[in-house]
Amino acid sequence: MGYIEELRSLVGHRPLILVGSLVIIKNKNDEILLQQRKHPHGFWGLPGGLMELGESTEETARREVLEETGLTIGKCKMIDVISGANNYVKAANGDEFYMVTIVYETNEFLGDLHMDPNESLDLRFFHVEQLPKQMVQSHQRILYKHVKTSPQP
Repeated sequence: MGYIEELRSLVGHRPLILVGSLVIIKNKNDEILLQQRKHPHGFWGLPGGLMELGESTEETARREVLEETGLTIGKCKMIDVISGANNYVKAANGDEFYMVTIVYETNEFLGDLHMDPNESLDLRFFHVEQLPKQMVQSHQRILYKHVKTSPQP
């Protein structure tokens, strides 16, 4: 049983505060790596996930990128911390949580793209002006804030 599952067995669906990391990975063409996630509903998003016990947020970012994409990231820079009432989520199963998300950015990575079929449907680099329409809303807001120059739709 994982950490979150263990917490849920103790507190049920009551709200939790969860910490996670996301990474904006740019290739040499200044394209951004996105992961088409199985959940929610095949939406595209940035690689990342929840912190495990004893990890730093940067270690979380590195582990999640490796697990989800097969890439090992080099030097990365923390560019944002996102939290607050706007980051409340109620999952389909009734679980409630508030996310604290640490956003990193890098253009240094090694390896070949290899997705985890348990979590992903596709991995692809996108030009900033050609991002997919079906994106995780919070990830879309992050990209508009830090990368995209045209107005948010």
